[in-house]
Amino acid sequence: MPKRFLLVLPLVLGAALLPGSSSPPAEAAAVPSPAEKIAKLTGPGSINDTEARFQLKSTDLGILWDNGSGEILTAFGDSYGAGWTGPGGGAGDPATLDWRCNLLFRSKDRALADGMSLDSAAEDRPGHAKQFLDCKKVDRDEHTVIPTAGIAVGNRQYVQYMSVNYWGPAGSWFTNYSGFAYSDDNGETWTKDPKARWQNTAAWDDTFQMTALIRDRGYVYMVGTPNGRFGNAYLARVPEQQVLTKNAWRYWDGRNWSPQQSAAVPIVVGPVSEVSVQWNAHLGKWLMMYLDEQRASVVLRSADALTGPWSGERVVAKGTDYPGLYGTYMHPWSSGSDLYFTMSQWDPYNVFLMRTKLTDDGPGTNLVTDPGFEEQTGATPSAPWQLNGRGGIDRTDLGHTGKNNGYLRDSIGAHALQQNVVVRPHHRYRLSAWIRTADNNRDTVLGVRTTQGKPIATKPGGAYPHYTKVSVEFDSGRESLVQLYSGFVGHGQDVWFQLDDVMLEEIR
Repeated sequence: MPKRFLLVLPLVLGAALLPGSSSPPAEAAAVPSPAEKIAKLTGPGSINDTEARFQLKSTDLGILWDNGSGEILTAFGDSYGAGWTGPGGGAGDPATLDWRCNLLFRSKDRALADGMSLDSAAEDRPGHAKQFLDCKKVDRDEHTVIPTAGIAVGNRQYVQYMSVNYWGPAGSWFTNYSGFAYSDDNGETWTKDPKARWQNTAAWDDTFQMTALIRDRGYVYMVGTPNGRFGNAYLARVPEQQVLTKNAWRYWDGRNWSPQQSAAVPIVVGPVSEVSVQWNAHLGKWLMMYLDEQRASVVLRSADALTGPWSGERVVAKGTDYPGLYGTYMHPWSSGSDLYFTMSQWDPYNVFLMRTKLTDDGPGTNLVTDPGFEEQTGATPSAPWQLNGRGGIDRTDLGHTGKNNGYLRDSIGAHALQQNVVVRPHHRYRLSAWIRTADNNRDTVLGVRTTQGKPIATKPGGAYPHYTKVSVEFDSGRESLVQLYSGFVGHGQDVWFQLDDVMLEEIR
């Protein structure tokens, strides 16, 4: 039986809000990130001394793939030389900034416990890493060209890149198109294929502007997101010998592979950005890692199949521990319970090698993120949970399990805790949760609805004086994105409602 993963988290310590109390809860103590920093890979003070060896002081991203010949190739985005002063990209003296839109490095290092050595780079002169994909460097035209994924098929290397028109507000940017480039000499020279492009729309919402690439059983798969950090993730595939043939790509519509990109449905609910996907032999699972901008955290999901269903998010690294974190890419040579990945930080605008541990999570795949509210640190629910009405987070042993639970309290009106989740169309699901209420709370509900509010399935009930497991089954029909919710309607009396250990599982 395949193993599941669990990121081992210390318990949250903090004050609890009793259902009858009028005092707000204290802020919970921060839970340390499961991930640890192994080594700084680029920039001053890095283990690779890239400033002296490659005239490279700062880098963006660190996209990894196996070239099929005993090396890991690493592509970086916007990178800078001696004139860079930071923090972030583009800061420094324009005369000596030495801006390169992208770079390519190689590594044969398999001993990752002390970092990853960069053995060589694609260079334009000795000791100077070169820009390997051309870019105009013209704002509101083509500001930069950044690789977002790479893969090898035979002796050919493919890079999927995005042509950035301009940078918007934090977490937002706007792309002209995404496209494929290829190299037949291990990354020394590259050709952009003008026909293998996904042109962005006038509304800037094409669903394959940033990608992860995966090779499996004769196909190359592409997990795509729109430009920026706030979109859902989608899936496409192509026979591996037809990567550059755009009309050969097929898009997952929830049941079949469609030739129409417009038929693609989400496989993971956003916000998803800078996504990395790979098979993990230790767990016997597919893993997906990305930045959740709303939670300011790097997160991990697992699935038996690329089409899903994908588990809820597990936090790997938090912005509170690693400020300005982004751009995480799993190392293909990770083994056993050690999962290595690259991670960028805006300041010092360089790339680090990170490590987290994977352990067995037991049977079943829960599609709910933060099902027991244990990752909530504030007084009110935050992403991925949404509060509709009045309520908050109880702490210190009021839950069914763990320290935390969600609560609602008021005397009149509808109140609910809710979360959006991706499901596979035309599949059966079971939603369950542990609920406890005031004795006089006579109008409670556990349910599923569309994101437009149309009911799919409900389990109405009355009071639950003790924690009680409540369940409802449903068929997802044509829906690929649904909203789970639970709460009550008040009828003039002060009542409370507690929710914990929410689970959504596919049953057929």
